[in-house]
Amino acid sequence: MSFVRDKFSAKFFLVLVIAVILIHVPIIGNYVKIINTLIHETGHAIIALFGGRVETISLFMNSEGATISNQSTWMGSFFTSLAGYTFASFTAFLSFWLLRRKKENMLIDIILAFIFLNLIFWVRNPYGIFWLCSFAAAFLLLLIKGSQRIRNHVLLLIAAIILVDSVQSAYEILFISVIQPQAAGDAANLARITGFLPASFWGLFFFLQAIWFCFYGFKRGYYKVGI
Repeated sequence: MSFVRDKFSAKFFLVLVIAVILIHVPIIGNYVKIINTLIHETGHAIIALFGGRVETISLFMNSEGATISNQSTWMGSFFTSLAGYTFASFTAFLSFWLLRRKKENMLIDIILAFIFLNLIFWVRNPYGIFWLCSFAAAFLLLLIKGSQRIRNHVLLLIAAIILVDSVQSAYEILFISVIQPQAAGDAANLARITGFLPASFWGLFFFLQAIWFCFYGFKRGYYKVGI
């Protein structure tokens, strides 16, 4: 038990519980989960730019998202499809790494960069624009008017939401890839691209990488925050 206590703080556990509860609250839950959706779709878009171009990104009220891009190569399509879940899991890991090292301003810059990149270049659907504008306005107001303590608490909650939803969404895609492979989103795309690896393989891959990032963050003590 002492090993576990050395790896995460009571504040992390409390915020994690709040994040789990919050993302399951009707309407509010879908709204806050879009931060992870935004990161997921941004991951697709960034990788797509290396071998093609991004047409649009859509963010929907049910917390789902979609990236439409054009790729000229098989490899570009493969890595673009692979990028969403892995980028979200990595960002969750990075968020706690930054918080543990007291680099809150860098995390703020990253969140704002995701928001404004999407608002300026990619997101065009009405709800997506509403979400980006409303979240950016609330976030900027917090930065301007909120105390350092409040900002740190909010950043910790955002990091926890990204962490929880990155794992939950990866589990959901694993579940769908087993019971309804053709509807498994990125896992189904990767199954079509590779041809010989089924959607369930990619669903399992997405879930395992999410768990690995969580475990590695725990092992490195990055969840011992806010103390």
